[in-house]
Amino acid sequence: MEELKPFTVRLESDKDRQHLFGDSPKTAGFRAGHVLLNPGEAVGEHSTKNKEEVIIIFEGTAEVSFDKLPSCAAGKNSITYIPPQTTHNVKNIGKRSLKYIYIVCPTNQ
Repeated sequence: MEELKPFTVRLESDKDRQHLFGDSPKTAGFRAGHVLLNPGEAVGEHSTKNKEEVIIIFEGTAEVSFDKLPSCAAGKNSITYIPPQTTHNVKNIGKRSLKYIYIVCPTNQ
């Protein structure tokens, strides 16, 4: 693995999806992205597999639904933790755009 170095990424507000670290690995394992959803839009059901995920909401209101657990609402300035092996979806349930960042990190499991 090449030497890891600190870096900064600018959020591009004109895109609905942005992988924050590009295509090549610049971290030891975690990934992150910036997402913009219009009212009623959802990212689509997916699984964390062997990773943990954190969703940080900057604008709007989301419903985070889970395969086998009750869904939860998350609004501006909130953080939602999603454990490994969890199927989930994020949907904009508000009247304005939903903007959030997700951070995904592998576990030792």
